[in-house]
Parts: sequence; structure tokens; C-alpha cells
Amino acid sequence: MCRSTPVAPDPRVERAAAMLRAGGFKATIIGWDRGWNLPSREEREGYQIVRIRLPAPFGQGLRNALGVLRWQRALLAWLLEHRDRYAIIHACDLDTALPSLLVARLFQKPIVFDIFDSYADAYRVGSFRRPVRWLEGLVVSWSDAVIIADEVRLDQLGGARPRRLVVVYNSPPDVWSKWNAVRNETGKFRIAYVGLLDATRGLFPLLDVMAQRPEWELDLAGFGVDEGRIVEQARRLPNVRFHGRVHYNQSLRLMAEADVLVATYDPAVPNHRYASPNKLFEAMMLGKPIVVARGTHIDELVEKHGCGIVVPYADTCALDAALGRLASDPDLRQALGRAGRRAYEAYYHWDQMEARLVSLYRELLAQGSESGASVGADRK
Repeated sequence: MCRSTPVAPDPRVERAAAMLRAGGFKATIIGWDRGWNLPSREEREGYQIVRIRLPAPFGQGLRNALGVLRWQRALLAWLLEHRDRYAIIHACDLDTALPSLLVARLFQKPIVFDIFDSYADAYRVGSFRRPVRWLEGLVVSWSDAVIIADEVRLDQLGGARPRRLVVVYNSPPDVWSKWNAVRNETGKFRIAYVGLLDATRGLFPLLDVMAQRPEWELDLAGFGVDEGRIVEQARRLPNVRFHGRVHYNQSLRLMAEADVLVATYDPAVPNHRYASPNKLFEAMMLGKPIVVARGTHIDELVEKHGCGIVVPYADTCALDAALGRLASDPDLRQALGRAGRRAYEAYYHWDQMEARLVSLYRELLAQGSESGASVGADRK
């Protein structure tokens, strides 16, 4: 499994590895350590993470083109060197797909193209957006299977026609029983945001609200391109706790201790109009209400299932009013949380996503065996 992040954490790719291991496959994640000097190898329960160390900044768009090319060259070298040790290549996003596709075709291995985010819509590629979308379409057409995080993302595929298409939502494992007993012990209304620290995630309006509401508390965690500016403002506020980059279990604890979660993405960002983020499904699994922004697709899911409140993006007054309503009405918080939990159980449960992914891999493995390809996978 190839992913251009340090995987520290990277919930979607880590969940996929865990799902595949549960289905009888041995998974190795190849990640890109851009300068954090994380362990080059890390053993997790049932899978391994291997990190390629190549210093490069985050969020630089075309200015980091050389860094991306160096990463792709290093990934290509790893895939070639270890070609006898894996059966299937799982390429996450376009910046791992090209070397993965080349090796897959050279050695007749099945390739899965997992689109976490459309590169053309999610990243700062400027005037290259059209050729990048064209390139994504080619990879979609040439891959043996394509995974998307929500049906709405079919629009981003344009005219490309995948051979197999599977929808795997960003659903977390069902650990509700573990975290349900965790409570907010501070006595204050508590909000949590765990994720990318990016100005387009509505964090500056949220901090403005916190400045006006000293009686509330905000737990803020993550990293990202705008981390410096966001943390600088957060540290001026005594009611905001910044936790930095946290392990996934710690992020779940922060969310479980909160009264409400926030995920207000900017709909002006093309990729945000197709958003189906971890935070939404984590809120559902934990039975927590969530506040989201209008026009981001998340709002459609929240309104469909009645599990949160929708506000206009960057509208500080509307955000304050929505949070104030939740702060003053515990019964409303519980009702919205229960609705989210019902939706998770009915439509987005981890077991359903695991079954889809494992079924796809078994089909690909069987296809490879029939074609005579080298598929030296460890199977139960």
C-alpha cells in the first residue's frame, strides 16, 4: 500500500491495512517521511509501515514538484527491489499511482487505485489542473480496480470508466463500547477538532468564536500547512488546548470527551464539495453531534441522517449560534448523537466496509492466479 504521507497517523490507509489483515492478507504500507525522522520501520498489529525518508515541505503545490518526483523515483525503486514480496499494489492518490502502475504492468500484478482526494481538485496545481485530471482519468482506466470514499465522487472521475469500482466510506472501527463511558469531566461545554490544520477548514472563524466564549473549551489537534498561524492564534486563548500531532487513539479520546465535533470545510475548494471525511463518520460512530459547513456534501449527509447542524462557511455569528444552541440543550446533543450512531450502524459500519474491500482483493487475487501472474501473498 503506497501513500505519500508519513502515516503518523493516516487513518484511511491504516484502516484499509487492518481490514485486509482481518481478511487474511499481509499488508505493508510504504509511506513518505518528509522530515519528521520517524522510525523507518514500524510494526503494527497485523501490518507493517515502511517509511522512505526524503525531506520536503507540505502544502507547497507546484513548488514541491521536484520533491514529489524524488518521492516517486524512490517509491519506484522500492517497488522494483521488493517485487517478489507482494501480490497486489494499492496506490493511494495520483502521487503514488504512476510508479505503482508502471511496476504493476511490468510484472503483471493487479493494481488498486484508491482515490482519497482528487489531485486536480485537492492540491495547488494551478494551470496544470486540466492535464492532472486527464492523467487521473488514465490511471482510473488502466487500473484493475478503483476505490472511492463516497458515491458523490463519481463526478470527479469525469468520463473515465474503471474496470471495477468499490465505494469504501471513511468509516472507523466500531469502538463505541470502549469510548462510550468516557465523559467530559471539566463541567464546561467542550468542542473538538482533530485533523489538518488548514485555513480552508474554518479554523480561524472557530477560534474567533472561542475568543468570544471563554466559558467554552476547544481541543485542537493535528498538523498542516497553516499550522503556524493557527497555533499562534490558539495559544492566545486560555480556553483552547493545542495537542499537536496525536496518535489515533488519542484523537478518539479527545473526540469522545467532547460534547460536539466541528468540520466546517470551505466549499470554494473544489475537492471540499465532495467531502466525506473521517471526522463525520467518527462522530457518527461515537454518537457525537457535528457542526459542518453548507455546500460541502457533508451537509447533505448530516441533514439526511439528522446528526448535526449545518452553518454557512466562515459565518462566525452562525457558528456561534449553532454551538450556543448545542451548549444550552443537552437533550438536543443526545438526540443528534443517537441519530448519527443509528446511521453508522445501518449504512457505514466498519464490518460493511471491510467486507467490500476484502471481497475486492480476493477477486483480484483469484484473477491473478488464473492469469499465471506472480502473487506470493501470505494468506490464512
